[in-house]
Amino acid sequence: MIFRPAENQLLLNRELGLLEFNRRVLAQAEDERNPLLERLKFLCIVSSNLDEFFEVRVAYLKESIAHNPGMVLPEGLTAEEAMRMVSVEAHDLVERQYLLLREVMFPALQAARIHFFRRSTWDVAQREWVRDYFFRELKPILTPIGLDPAHPFPRVLNKSLNFIVELEGKDAFGRSSGIAIVQAPRVLPRFVKLPIEVSGVENGFVFLSSILHAHVDELFAGMTVLGCYQFRVTRDSDVSVDDEEVKDLRAALEGELSQRPFGDAVRLEVADNCPVHLQEFLQTQFGLSDMDVYRVNGPVNLVRLMQAPDQIDRPDLKFEPFLPGFPSELKDKSNIFTAIRKSDILLHHPYQCFTPVIDLLQQAAVDPDVVAIKMTVYRTGAESVLMEALLAAARNGKQVTVVVELMARFDEEANIGWASKLERAGAHVVYGVYGYKTHAKMLLIVRRENGILRRYAHLGTGNYHPRTARLYTDFGLMTTDEDITDDVSDVFMQLTGLGQAGQHRVLLQSPFTMLSSLLRMVDREIAHARAGRKAVIIAKMNALLEESVVSKLYEASQAGVTIHLIVRGVCALRPGIPGISDNIQVRSIIGRFLEHHRVFYFYNDGAEDVYLSSADWMERNLHRRIEIAFPVKSPKLKRRVLREGLQSYLIDNVQAWEMLSDGRYRRKRPRGGKERCAQDLLFADLVTKSRRQDKEK
Repeated sequence: MIFRPAENQLLLNRELGLLEFNRRVLAQAEDERNPLLERLKFLCIVSSNLDEFFEVRVAYLKESIAHNPGMVLPEGLTAEEAMRMVSVEAHDLVERQYLLLREVMFPALQAARIHFFRRSTWDVAQREWVRDYFFRELKPILTPIGLDPAHPFPRVLNKSLNFIVELEGKDAFGRSSGIAIVQAPRVLPRFVKLPIEVSGVENGFVFLSSILHAHVDELFAGMTVLGCYQFRVTRDSDVSVDDEEVKDLRAALEGELSQRPFGDAVRLEVADNCPVHLQEFLQTQFGLSDMDVYRVNGPVNLVRLMQAPDQIDRPDLKFEPFLPGFPSELKDKSNIFTAIRKSDILLHHPYQCFTPVIDLLQQAAVDPDVVAIKMTVYRTGAESVLMEALLAAARNGKQVTVVVELMARFDEEANIGWASKLERAGAHVVYGVYGYKTHAKMLLIVRRENGILRRYAHLGTGNYHPRTARLYTDFGLMTTDEDITDDVSDVFMQLTGLGQAGQHRVLLQSPFTMLSSLLRMVDREIAHARAGRKAVIIAKMNALLEESVVSKLYEASQAGVTIHLIVRGVCALRPGIPGISDNIQVRSIIGRFLEHHRVFYFYNDGAEDVYLSSADWMERNLHRRIEIAFPVKSPKLKRRVLREGLQSYLIDNVQAWEMLSDGRYRRKRPRGGKERCAQDLLFADLVTKSRRQDKEK
């Protein structure tokens, strides 16, 4: 079920759209064409997405209700109305998810000789092994908390696995509170692999919760355990610092991060067999209402189950592994600078490897002719070969400047760690502009060649993160184009120094020129359409929410502009409304790889302007972040971006979902013709062809 907008409502609710997106992700778990263990991953990804959804979006709604009652959201709903609808939709989604796990996934895994043994099915040998594991690995690190005046309800960590235990009797001190809380240690896995001689199969597991349930009475000697029930609380995890009070952003943020695990509660997950009086007790402790409670028949923390496929050696139940293709322009060239000088190089991840980006930075770190390196860091991971290259460059005497975004949600600690290491190595580390997240993906290298300084740039739609570059679809451009590199240099000057924003030559930049430039380009297509000329806009992004953009696209549709939008996640625009958005089609692609690149195409009377960007069409990206969109100038590369980044997705009839005007999505199906899957087509074009060319050599 999903909220149905009124006929005159031109915007769709953001939170409900995010839940609809997760329905499409869950459909990947339901799709029997996907390998079994990959289906399990998709099911767990839904839980991971929902965790962040509650930590951020539901927390925002709750805060709005508490501090600004009656506030009206852009689509016309009050925050309270939206919260009620979100609760209904989220409960429905979670119920569908757990039903799939119990009725489909576990039986299918068992048929494949992958067993998650329920407590009721353990044989004697399994019970003995579990008992030994409990006393050896679990009991020594458990700390049961019996509730009494000296032991108040504990501070339960965000998203931790806990148990509420109901007891009868008195302890050694004569206490009889009747309730205890046990937190499962985070250092232990949430499921444990049994030896093959005990399980009888190569892949046999028991859940940590089952082990604790079986032996919880060992924690309360002499008392009777009446029941033991899993629960998990999700908390507000948005981090903020006071604009007026902060003097040192890093120090302020470090202080805030320590409190993140204890933010206000926004959701309670509890075992469905938990008695109502215990559930109500927990609700009281966390200040949650009935609609915030999710009673589940299964493990309350499915995110940790995502680790299972990595522990199961069954290639037949996973996507076929692949080695990304290598761009032909860089093959057999030891000096990457020579190759970039010859022509711009376009990288399309994950179909083409991320190695050239690493090579570029590593060569720059040791090249005696390189005098300066500048780079933005948003998400890069706790371990990063790129950050190590920057450290090496600084130690080698290069002028290294790194703009580290400390407010990159859930990556703050890793980024603080790299900032400290870079400073110790002698690099200049800045944190961008306070109040604006630096989300642009830029690398600038200054090299002395024949007595003059030449700039090399790498610009991308995704993060400088080698691991996610194997999972996310993104474009990267390597260039020495003077207009682009001069603009990139100007953006770095803004970020590290002070001064007014100048007019860039070719880059579009948020929060200054990107929105106005996009609206102007839409206006240009409108003018072409009204003059009877061909007018086309195609755009691919993760989310479309910015109201002025939606309004302008409606205007373009009414003028006769053909508009194709490929929006992976939430889209506030309603396509197909008679007289308003008849000429707009919206589709979402959900597949093996996370669709992540942002591509903007404007026909422009045949000039065909193509931009790649780090920005979605959202209020935060266009107003409150430092973002860039950069043009693809080369006709050859422009054709590649159009073919690989847009057209292949518009013909997809396997992984594509078509958005209906009421916010629902309908999966595309081949009708009489052959199946066309964008990700498979790109795999064949960029991976298989590269392998074949290597063999021919």
